Amino acid sequence: LQHRPNPSAEEWELIHVVTEAHRSTNAQGSHWKQKRKFLPEDIGQSPMASMPDGDKVDLEAFSEFTKIITPAITRVVDFAKKLPMFSELPCEDQIILLKGCCMEIMSLRAAVRYDPESETLTLSGEMAVKREQLKNGGLGVVSDAIFDLGKSLSAFNLDDTEVALLQAVLLMSSDRTGLICVEKIEKCQETYLLAFEHYINYRKHNIPHFWPKLLMKVTDLRMIGACHASRFLHMKVECPTELFPPLFLEVFED
Repeated sequence: LQHRPNPSAEEWELIHVVTEAHRSTNAQGSHWKQKRKFLPEDIGQSPMASMPDGDKVDLEAFSEFTKIITPAITRVVDFAKKLPMFSELPCEDQIILLKGCCMEIMSLRAAVRYDPESETLTLSGEMAVKREQLKNGGLGVVSDAIFDLGKSLSAFNLDDTEVALLQAVLLMSSDRTGLICVEKIEKCQETYLLAFEHYINYRKHNIPHFWPKLLMKVTDLRMIGACHASRFLHMKVECPTELFPPLFLEVFED
């Protein structure tokens, strides 16, 4: 068996900073199950406005989701700002990275709060929703992708640190269009990836090939982000502009 190194002292320091950044910006922390409220069954079960590709947006459900989207986006921004490597980047790059990873990180945060008993995801630590509700509330097929991710992630038993490091890896994606400091961002991501891999070694999960399997989830999250970008264009056509919170538009409009 080859030697799988644990994190170095320097990496532990980084891991601690990233974990704290996540914990302090993750709504309700580990108390989400006690704090969540279930979205009433009748909301989001009756699609109303028609969508060009045949699926519909339930405006009542859509407006419920837009109420929680602004604080959820703000928390992703706050998470990023707490990472020293991120703060050192030029402002233009920070904006591009945040716009790129925002949906991915929000989806991850929802996916790790999948509850098989009630078959719900808890959004923003407060609103438990069923697959159909999220689907009809504007996300369409993206809802399926997030729920499927939630189901498959539940076997991984991720702790706060693993979720935090996944978020840091998603944030530091050097292939986002328009970045200036591509190499610097790539180096940052590599630093996080290495610390992450060493932390996984330290955790000793009993799933074979845990690390490559977890990295495949990064690809899934990137796909969710890309699908959401095209969904957003649909929503813009279907839903009244005044229902979109300004920050939501700012992040997802090109």
